[in-house]
Amino acid sequence: MGTADVEAVWRIESARIVAALTRFTGDFGLAEDAAQEAVAEALVSWPRACPANPAGWLMATARRRAIDAIRRRAALQDRYALLAADPAVEQEIDPDGIGDDVLTLMFVGCHPVLSRESRVALTLRVVGGLSTEEIARAFLVPVPTVQARITRGKRTIAAAGVPFEPPPAGERRERLGGVLSVLYVIFTEGSTATSGDRLLRPDVAYEAIRLARTLAALQPDEPEVHGLLALCELTAARFPARTGPDGTPVLLGDQDRRLWDVAAIRRGLAALARASGAPGTPKAASRGLGPYGLQAAIAAVHASASSVEATDWDRIVLLYEALGRVAPSPVVELNRAVAVAMASGPARALAVVDELVASDRLPGSHLVPTVRGELLARLGRRAEARAELELAARLCANRRERSVLLRKAAALE
Repeated sequence: MGTADVEAVWRIESARIVAALTRFTGDFGLAEDAAQEAVAEALVSWPRACPANPAGWLMATARRRAIDAIRRRAALQDRYALLAADPAVEQEIDPDGIGDDVLTLMFVGCHPVLSRESRVALTLRVVGGLSTEEIARAFLVPVPTVQARITRGKRTIAAAGVPFEPPPAGERRERLGGVLSVLYVIFTEGSTATSGDRLLRPDVAYEAIRLARTLAALQPDEPEVHGLLALCELTAARFPARTGPDGTPVLLGDQDRRLWDVAAIRRGLAALARASGAPGTPKAASRGLGPYGLQAAIAAVHASASSVEATDWDRIVLLYEALGRVAPSPVVELNRAVAVAMASGPARALAVVDELVASDRLPGSHLVPTVRGELLARLGRRAEARAELELAARLCANRRERSVLLRKAAALE
């Protein structure tokens, strides 16, 4: 068994191993460190002799590492005795089981005491099983930066005395929103990279989808969990058509929709039906679609259309208006403007964008001049459009997106 096999087992089992160790040691940081030491040992020993039960081997080895660490803490001898004697720790991990410990681990990793950066890093490291190197590559930051975020996060959790238990019922939904937002940030970075030389980072996006599926299995009655999963599936379905063979971005109107992932669309539509409490689907609380569900509904309109021209843009405008009431933001307004342009023409849409410019609600973002440039071009105001697109290119940190913007600007000369 080679390195790739060890990494595959770790990716699948890491959350359950860390969660089980955290429950029995009461120390999130110790549990994660012990689990990582077990993986390091596996990388050395498994190529020589592969265990019959790799997940059980990792659990047993991590448990021994945790016991060794606790032994070195004289003040925690009583806890060591409890851990060493607890027969529950000896149980093998059921590779098909997903327990409440994993859900608790998600809530701990996304605790409000942590910064957003630490929440993302801890979730990917501890729940997702990614290495610090993989996280650093995903977000284009140095490895020491990721290591610092993880270390800082664990210290913050320890200093705040965050217990390893699900939040109280009264706080569950509010805290669940924090977990969802972390998964959304991870997926968004994978679906449109904020910087670098690639438009997509599918491995990051698919990791977010995997975590969202896990969360949906753990929280089957929460509509917004299914809404986020639907949004991710429907968005990822378009990945095969979003870039050319050389990685060049392909705009929505130019995409070959035959390349869209039909299976992902089906999964996304099923999750959306679950989120909306549609008849014939397992019951999720019927509180109406939330922000993620509404975004998924918009993605579903695109997924169901045979072309840009055949898209129900009026419905998309209505959905963005609903989203603006539920979760108002300048990005939602900007996206609504794009839909308005398709449904009613660029003049009405430009008025919406100009309001955003006047209020300076997205300072420094390349998105506003990008949309404004497109609208001005459609209105025949070529010089103004070129200036906006050139500004957008200067502000854009993603090389692939920047090249598209410059190409469009050059075409207006």
